[in-house]
Amino acid sequence: MNHYQSSAELKASAKEHMFGHYGTAIGAYLLVTFGTGIFTLMVLSLTGDTSTLIGTCIYIVTAYALSVLKGLFTSGITYFYLKIACGQHVITGDVFYGFRFCPDKALRIQAFISLLIYIGSIPEYVAIYQLPVHPEAVDYIPYLLCSALSSLIAFILNLFYAQAFFLLHDFPQYSSRELLAASRKLMRGQKLKLFYIHISFIPLLLLSVLSCGIAMLWIVPYMNATLTEFYLDLIQNRQ
Repeated sequence: MNHYQSSAELKASAKEHMFGHYGTAIGAYLLVTFGTGIFTLMVLSLTGDTSTLIGTCIYIVTAYALSVLKGLFTSGITYFYLKIACGQHVITGDVFYGFRFCPDKALRIQAFISLLIYIGSIPEYVAIYQLPVHPEAVDYIPYLLCSALSSLIAFILNLFYAQAFFLLHDFPQYSSRELLAASRKLMRGQKLKLFYIHISFIPLLLLSVLSCGIAMLWIVPYMNATLTEFYLDLIQNRQ
């Protein structure tokens, strides 16, 4: 009989495994966040005038390409926290592991997920492009509704494919399509639990506002470690 750990048990395991690793995890978080953030801002600032249709299309295509490239870092971060959960020594440079371990599959996985998210964001882009030149407060209502819908679609998609990069590192012999399918299968009956784990961090995230975001340096590694424990719990019970 399968015995899945509760959210509290997963968090307890995450805290135990993260003990002594927060310094390295914070360094990895800062490296990826600022590195990719600065690069993204630099590239997007050169994409042209988004006030025109052509400029908007160029911006969207460029942003999509950048989101696909981030799949390499997602793979590296996944590897980083899997090593911590398995009691292995980690270094900050492990976040670059995705650049040399099955990078083609990581890119294809991220390309598929990002494409679905961008398709779901089409109403949001249409709504913002239809805003008048001098919009009033009421003119933003359709855009805000479409933006909320796009965010919901993206969140649901991430629930379905949350395990794809974990599976990539455990089953590198699988194709990207098989890894995506395996993630959907692994998440059957588990999406509400993963949803609950995400919302359980909201109080901590709200408290981080009081620290001007500094607490995120500890909260994000804690969240990533908990999500890794969730995957390992899933795979152990399914096997």
